[in-house]
Amino acid sequence: MFVRLARIFRLGIKELYSLKADPVLAALIVYTFTIAIYTVASGAKFEVENAAVAVVDEDQTALSRRLRDALIAPFFKEPVLIGADQVGPAMDSGRFVFVVSIPPQFEHDVIAGRTPTIQLDIDATAMSQAGNGASYIQNILIQEVLAAVPSAATTDPINVVVHARFNPNLQSAWFTAVMQVINNVTMLAVILAGAALIREREHGTIEHLLVMPVTPIEIMLAKIWANGMVIVIAATLSLVFVVERLLGVPVQGSVPLFVAAMVVYQFSVTALGILVATVSTSMAQFGLIVMPVLIVMNLLSGSTTPMESMPVWLQNVMQLSPSTHFVALSQAILYRGAGLSVIWPQLLALVAIGGAFFFLAVLRFRKALQAAQ
Repeated sequence: MFVRLARIFRLGIKELYSLKADPVLAALIVYTFTIAIYTVASGAKFEVENAAVAVVDEDQTALSRRLRDALIAPFFKEPVLIGADQVGPAMDSGRFVFVVSIPPQFEHDVIAGRTPTIQLDIDATAMSQAGNGASYIQNILIQEVLAAVPSAATTDPINVVVHARFNPNLQSAWFTAVMQVINNVTMLAVILAGAALIREREHGTIEHLLVMPVTPIEIMLAKIWANGMVIVIAATLSLVFVVERLLGVPVQGSVPLFVAAMVVYQFSVTALGILVATVSTSMAQFGLIVMPVLIVMNLLSGSTTPMESMPVWLQNVMQLSPSTHFVALSQAILYRGAGLSVIWPQLLALVAIGGAFFFLAVLRFRKALQAAQ
């Protein structure tokens, strides 16, 4: 037993030296867990920020000017006054995302107790910004009208008060940064493990392994622990230094528990990478096969869109993907501070799926070694 463990350890050290000798893969790991996470989290936002807005003020009263002045940074750029005949051309040319049209006699009608209408034209090319911005503008206009003319308030049957937990300011960077780490863990785990096997075949070192007293399982376990360790260390450093410190995203739960879960996850996805590599004849073919696999795993795992928004049959199919369970337990730990008593079903699912991938990969790898002999 100890002899086999020693062989697996030494084979893993060989994998680390091979990775060190490949500057492209080493640079990819550094880039993926630093620059890629920071740029996506800080650049790809779903909130409204610096949106171009124009105002058609046909009332020219103190109330209409107050409404115009309420559209302030950082949500909106300084409002631009335009005429009613300029709305269509301005929207067609993409100059403005929002155009607020205040009708004549607006202030007079509000004071008189009537219900005048404000028209809001939206460029819905960017759907998330358009939807959120419309809600922002609606709330701003209502609050300003009620503050200026308290008599305009109507009696509502209920008063809804919303409290957002885990992300009280609803900042998309808090969600995007952590999910980007998780997606990058999936991507690199599959690519590094598969590339390690393809590299053995293309460099001719697979023949060296065949004459050594090692088994296919030992070779696979060595590749899994070596590549998995590199990714776990890189992801942990990224979570602590890039996500928490550089981006200022708070982590609610236990980082050691998340790392332990990531180790279990590494076993399943690195086994998947080796499985894909066993059906590939070259690095180019491996890349073509692995791209759709990674796209499906990342887009349909719940890290980009909620699982509940998918068809039931697709939700059931995605339960066979390890990324689905890892995303669920990661969100529970890092966002809601969940413990082992909450995430143990996902951990069991990862172990079962990883075991199935590993078994299939061993069968394929044995056939590949027999063919090489």
